[in-house]
Amino acid sequence: MGGQAEEKQRQKPVKHICAGLLAHVDAGKTTLSEHILYASGSIRKMGRVDDKDTFLDNHELERARGITIFSKQAVFALGEKQFTLLDTPGHVDFSAEMERTLQILDYAVLIISGTDGVQGHTETLWKLLKRYRIPVFLFVNKMDQPETDREKLLEELKSRLDDRCVYFGKDQRPETFLENVAVCEEETLEQYLKNGTVTDEELCRLIAGRSIFPCYFGSALKETGTDELLQGMKQYMDCPQYGNVFGARVFKISRDDQGQRLTWMKVTGGVLKVKMSLPGGKEESGREEKVNQIRIYSGAKYGTVKEAEAGMICAVTGLTAPRAGAGMGMEADSELPVLEPVLTYQIKLPEDTDARQMLAKLRLLEEEEPQLHIRWEEELQEIQAQLMGEVQTEVLKAVIRERFHISVDFGAGKIVYKETISDRVEGVGHFEPLRHYAEVHLLLEPGEPGSGMQFAADCSEDILDRNWQRLIMTHLEEKAHRGVLVGAEITDMKITLVSGKAHLKHTEGGDFRQATYRAVRQGLMQAQSVLLEPYYSFRLE
Repeated sequence: MGGQAEEKQRQKPVKHICAGLLAHVDAGKTTLSEHILYASGSIRKMGRVDDKDTFLDNHELERARGITIFSKQAVFALGEKQFTLLDTPGHVDFSAEMERTLQILDYAVLIISGTDGVQGHTETLWKLLKRYRIPVFLFVNKMDQPETDREKLLEELKSRLDDRCVYFGKDQRPETFLENVAVCEEETLEQYLKNGTVTDEELCRLIAGRSIFPCYFGSALKETGTDELLQGMKQYMDCPQYGNVFGARVFKISRDDQGQRLTWMKVTGGVLKVKMSLPGGKEESGREEKVNQIRIYSGAKYGTVKEAEAGMICAVTGLTAPRAGAGMGMEADSELPVLEPVLTYQIKLPEDTDARQMLAKLRLLEEEEPQLHIRWEEELQEIQAQLMGEVQTEVLKAVIRERFHISVDFGAGKIVYKETISDRVEGVGHFEPLRHYAEVHLLLEPGEPGSGMQFAADCSEDILDRNWQRLIMTHLEEKAHRGVLVGAEITDMKITLVSGKAHLKHTEGGDFRQATYRAVRQGLMQAQSVLLEPYYSFRLE
């Protein structure tokens, strides 16, 4: 009987919940993460930012600067619920790393400094959390500091973020708490007036649906209010429902100490198993890669497992094709990021460094940080990168020196422009030197602002074989095409393959690359081009 009971216990499904910590820089996020891990029994000793011994900020650069630069995870349990805690960068220069992480979160804990209140970057984070529809818990930190006023701060949260921010502290009358919750939704108010209470199940539903936002106040450094937050996470964060069909979303690429590529993903359906074959790049290509190892990281250390079920976050070895934002199985690719760098910098290399070899090395960094947009500028014979600001340039210098043992410098930043079109045109590209032939017809149409590049095919297989069509679509998607005004990258445009021709004897694969590029350029030359300038949204206080 005892053995059967143990078997049933083992078969009981684990509730996996992915929670992310977000904050404006210096709000005390790392200190709070240390307390959460310590209080849940995940670590034996709490580290301090000042002592440079925190569990998650374990990279030398992070400890030297006292800020989070790379998103990292830790695993801990609260009762029957298994949590993966993702710590994200708070500095605006590393916003891209933070935004990639948002796309795999079930819940977010937004930390706000009680001494500063809602800051500019806090509002940016709030807008992103709304865009990605992530339920949010708020923790107002540093309440041990003088002149912090809970009532005033709660009013600020309601006015600056959302009026459905509700104080969840235990030091209030139950009736007051229930009334504050009930007025956030009409259906809940009706049930409250009828029954005189709001159940925990109802609270979980309201929080998951972003109808209310629980607020906690305390001090991570003095360990006050943090236990209430943990109790709230245990009580009100619930595991999403997952299907049985395999799906996963890639959110990060990194490399381990041995230089091995790690593909970080959240399993969103079914089960991921070792030696399972996954599509390499576009599924139509037919190329597949096998999962060699599944790692579950907690801080800098990891354990290996034979399979990862839905809700788990893991790092996989053996895959070379997937990029950050890629969907696998039934999962679609992620949306384009909201936050983008608006400055281009020349990367200055030492005189004895081969620029072409260095370009290949920098491409590895671009895998890990796609927003770098590493580019070889043929006319100027220089490598360029897009960066958020000064702190990121300093960190990138240090990473290049550490990884490749080369000291680089950066030129002055230049504004990143983009181009689009305002009318609908057809571009035609021919490539027909001796014993070669390819012809491509593309329809270029303006898209909605912020929609990025979209590609489609609307061509009969009687006109052009399916294999050639696939090849053309690959060439459309493989590079950032340049506009004809200032040579800036094109965006907010839909390009549709409408026709093409191949020769039975003389057409080779590379012919369609040339014809495709020429069709894009010929279409742009005919169209009414528009120069797009970047702009910052800012608040001055």
